[in-house]
Amino acid sequence: MKKERSSFTSRIGFVLAAAGSAVGLGNLWRFPYLAAKYGGGTFLLVYIILAITFGFTLMIAEIAIGRKTRLSCIGAYCALDKRFGFLGWLASLVPVIITPYYCVIGGWVMKYLAEFLTGNGLETASDSYFGSFTAVSLPGILGTPVTWFVIYVLINATVVLFGVEKGIEKVSRVMMPVLVILSIIIAGYSLTIPGAIDGLKYYLLPRMEDFSIYTVLAAMGQLFYSMSLAMGIMITYGSYMQKDNMLEHSVTQIEVFDTGFAIIAGMMIIPAMVAFSGGDTSLVRESAGAGLMFGVLPKVFESMLFGNVIGTVFFLLVLLAALTSSISLMETIVSIIVDKAKIGRKPAAILVTIGVLLLGMLSCLGYGPLAAIAPLGMAFLDFFDFISNSIMMPIVAFLTCILVGHIIGPKMVIDEVETSGTFRRKKLFVVMVRWIAPVMLLMILATEILKFFGVITV
Repeated sequence: MKKERSSFTSRIGFVLAAAGSAVGLGNLWRFPYLAAKYGGGTFLLVYIILAITFGFTLMIAEIAIGRKTRLSCIGAYCALDKRFGFLGWLASLVPVIITPYYCVIGGWVMKYLAEFLTGNGLETASDSYFGSFTAVSLPGILGTPVTWFVIYVLINATVVLFGVEKGIEKVSRVMMPVLVILSIIIAGYSLTIPGAIDGLKYYLLPRMEDFSIYTVLAAMGQLFYSMSLAMGIMITYGSYMQKDNMLEHSVTQIEVFDTGFAIIAGMMIIPAMVAFSGGDTSLVRESAGAGLMFGVLPKVFESMLFGNVIGTVFFLLVLLAALTSSISLMETIVSIIVDKAKIGRKPAAILVTIGVLLLGMLSCLGYGPLAAIAPLGMAFLDFFDFISNSIMMPIVAFLTCILVGHIIGPKMVIDEVETSGTFRRKKLFVVMVRWIAPVMLLMILATEILKFFGVITV
């Protein structure tokens, strides 16, 4: 007898879990940097337009595939067309690669939160602190990133062990509203800093002279990564979605939640950093990736009144955002193992936890004891990020568009959406999935490859 598949108990439970997956570290440290670098309000306008077209198309296709097949990504692609069974395996490799290094970064966030909670947060503002921490050269068991990485992984594993309804859905129902409240508090406080209004104007007001093809490429890339696409997550969560939930309406809510949170994240960071730099936006532009969150922002908090308190709230917010995403990543791998190996959730979760701990140690120690080993000239964490985000994800999404748009046809997705309500953006979806999205995805892939070889600088 076939075991009934787990499912979310309500539409809001599904939306909060899927939005939680989409809202992650990319919203909090990548989006503000890109928005500042590529024209502030101009980037924001382009991003919103792409969210309701490009992002919508990819997300609704993946969720519909999951809900129709009731399978994780390997089985789902095979059920649609056996010739595309390889695509399910390729998609399943993405969370396998991402989850370990994402948990390493989550451990870094926990370390910084602990420092701010204990009143030592402003010490993290020194130029050497982050480098010393990631190089495993700080003293004590709490000074090593390994400790925080292990703790972070075990928190994820605990939630996943409890399952879809009792674990992921319950945690998402608590964490997502808290995320919204904390982000609004910090954004509101940032705007009270003298000079922050100039930063807000730069961030919100479009200027056509800032528009370029690089603005579009940057917004497209950020949107693609931000919405948890092409890594099996939305297919997995779609397979847990009840058939009577309105699919298009749910996807729209996820879009609004994810995009809204990204906008608020920019309001938290860009005005404060522009004020901190005396009106110069170049500081944010030059502080990409880890440098923004772990290097520059502690200096901003140090300059603030009640900086230790604000830093504590901020890193708590970042931790919750990171957890909602890494939980979905781990759940995707567990779901694949449960479906393919025909074993229970608990043994699958334990196996995944062990695998994440082992593989994650490469990224955890990659800036310290293992720094001499540099695949493609990169530290392990950067290498895994490049392979998964820049190469595999655009390929998976492109081939998904080919499958849905030209092999099985858009009608499969349309019929699945219309089983639970109207499909208002049906014509947009067909045009996007067949013609426009594949071209955009090839542009993303080409841009990332050219950047790697130094042909272009974006």
